[in-house]
This record gives sequence, structure tokens and C-alpha cells, in this order.
Amino acid sequence: MALVYIGDNDPWLTEYDACEKLFREIMEQFTERNKYSKASQAYASISANIRIRLKQYNREVQQLKNKVDDALKSKTITVEEAERRTRQIEILESKDVQLQKLYDVRANNFASSRANLLTSGTSAFADGGTTSWAADDDDDKPIDTQIPVTDLKAQQERILQEQDKGLEELCKVIARQKEIGQTISNEVDHHNEIIEDLADHMDRTDQSLINKTRQVQTISFKDRTCVYWIIIILLFICIITVVLMP
Repeated sequence: MALVYIGDNDPWLTEYDACEKLFREIMEQFTERNKYSKASQAYASISANIRIRLKQYNREVQQLKNKVDDALKSKTITVEEAERRTRQIEILESKDVQLQKLYDVRANNFASSRANLLTSGTSAFADGGTTSWAADDDDDKPIDTQIPVTDLKAQQERILQEQDKGLEELCKVIARQKEIGQTISNEVDHHNEIIEDLADHMDRTDQSLINKTRQVQTISFKDRTCVYWIIIILLFICIITVVLMP
């Protein structure tokens, strides 16, 4: 019979708690993102992180759902427990929809604000005077809601200047990275040359050691032969001496 987890030891409950924690972290990131301007780097960085975490949250919720189906098929949990877990997953899915809507609304608001800005600028030049943010309700809007063309142009120029500044900073960063890459490449080439020189020196040293070892062996052999000849000569002299004695 398959193992049935009960209470806090159930891995499914641990993963469910992890999904709940991830949901709270994403909501905290939405709150943190609201502290920055939509044109700032911090806002864009947090938005990218939120997008990644939303995909992770959706993936983990789907995994929980699949595990409930597998456990029900293998009869490791009861039907009642499967229904209870299914309801919990539905809550997680509703939270996923809530997060997606929150992310899409803010992204669409940012895109629409940029589109309205450009559209309003175009309408202003066509009218030759002032413009409002909603062209269809110009006649119904009060005068103080209309934006002068000069202010609108200055705002557009300011946005373009910020974008140009960001591109210049990006170019500087890329140039520095290129210089670092070239320096690393030069260092690697230099180290390779040093290693090749060391290898050649080691080969020459090995050959020199082999030659010296052979010379020592030759000298050692000659020394032993010389001793033998000296002993033979001495013995010969002794024999001659003994024979010549009266």
C-alpha cells in the first residue's frame, strides 16, 4: 500500500505553503514598485522580477494540481481530501488571476499613458493651440485641464533626453565590458605563452637530466673496471716477485 502523509509531514502541504508565501512576496513587490517612477530603472527591474515570479507561481500551482490528480489515481489520499485540496488550489488560481490582472492593468496604464501623450501632442500640432489628455472631451473639459503645446513638447523632449542619457550610459557600460574582455584575452594569451615556455624548459631539463644520468652511469662503470685492473696488476707483480725470489 502506498504511503499516506498526514499533517505537517505532507510534502503537498509544504508546497502549498510555499505558494502562499510566493503570493505574499509578489504583492510586496507590487507595493515596493509603486515607490518608484515608471520611467526609473528600479521600476523596470522590479517589474521584470514580478514577471518571473508570476510564471513561477503559475507553474507551482499547476504542479500542485497535477499532484492531487496523481494522488487520487494512486489512492494515496481519500476523495474528500482530494476535494478539499482542489478547493485550496482554486483559491490559489483565483489569486493567480488577481496577480495577472494587477500586472496587466499597470502595464497597460503605462503603455496607454505613453500613447495618450504622443496622441495628444499630435492633436495639439493639428489644432495649432492647446490640447487636452482626452481629445474626444475637449469641449466638456475645464480650461485648467488643458496642457499648452510648449509644456507638452518640453515633456516629450525631457523623456527623449532621459532615454538618450540611458542609452549613453548603456554604451559606456558595454565599452567598459569590451575593454575588460580584451584585457582578459591579452592576459590569457600571455599566460599561454608563459606555459609554453615552461613546457619547453621542462623538456630541455628532462633531456639534460637523462644525459647527466647516462654520464654518471658510464663514469661509475669505468671506475669499477679501473679498480679491477689495478688489483690484477698488483697480483701479477706479487707473483713475479715470489717466482724471482731465491
